[in-house]
Amino acid sequence: MKLVVYEREGRRGVGILEQDDRIRPYRLTEAEAAQGLQAVIEAKLAGRILPLADVTIALDGVRLIAPFPHPRRNIFCVGKNYYEHAHEFARSGFDSSATSGAVPDAPIIFTKVPECVTGPFDPVFMEARVSAAIDYEAELCVVIGKGGRGIPKSEVMAHVWGYTAVNDVTARDLQAKHKQWLIGKSQDSFCPMGPCAVTADEIDLADTTVQCWVNGELRQNANTRDLIFDVPTLIEALSAGITLLPGDLIATGTPVGVGIGFNPPRYLKPGDKVRIEIGGIGRIENEFQELSAQRRKGSAA
Repeated sequence: MKLVVYEREGRRGVGILEQDDRIRPYRLTEAEAAQGLQAVIEAKLAGRILPLADVTIALDGVRLIAPFPHPRRNIFCVGKNYYEHAHEFARSGFDSSATSGAVPDAPIIFTKVPECVTGPFDPVFMEARVSAAIDYEAELCVVIGKGGRGIPKSEVMAHVWGYTAVNDVTARDLQAKHKQWLIGKSQDSFCPMGPCAVTADEIDLADTTVQCWVNGELRQNANTRDLIFDVPTLIEALSAGITLLPGDLIATGTPVGVGIGFNPPRYLKPGDKVRIEIGGIGRIENEFQELSAQRRKGSAA
């Protein structure tokens, strides 16, 4: 099942995306709709069946927004989780862990703040005075449905609600300057997400494509079978001492082909369009724009 979060006539809605590109909305309160798919997950945990509307609306008549417009806490992210990308990153000069080998022995985990999430077709804003080295990273993102701590691999899939797609946008120069990843990964609008979220039965983790185009040029083209640490391993490692919560998001890492992998690096410029497609989920496409003084002032307010 595919579910979307959308805005129509100034109101937010959540619904099931049917095969004819029509949305069947859930009947939610305004407060529930504001949570996006978090409301659907919470209802399932509570044993509530959310009522559906009798009518459908056209997909092309709404504006899709991120399935989790404001996640309940930071997004868990995994670094160096595809073999070829691990080597590309080690060669780039931005990898502080490269001295211990290109391929990690255990998952490398960092986070992105909730406020960096933006919609699947919304602009991503760059600010030249802050960073001159903006990069893209196509990633499959896991959605936790049932929380838990100390989850063994054998039980992991009972805790997975489903999946969505994200672009883990990164300011490489900030990553190098601050010797960590949070600031460079968490700039405003640096996590486009969507276009939908799909339930776990829609995705074959052993055979799902992860692709990225920049201005129509295919840059990343891989398959989840190439992950160094698969989803059960990641969730077992994270939950060993951290209680995972319903609605938690885990971005599973990006494949080879990011901007820093080229010589010289091919960073994004204002006007560039980045399209990411995950098999079974769909595409997100975002134009990268220079942040205007007016918008900068509005953000500060």
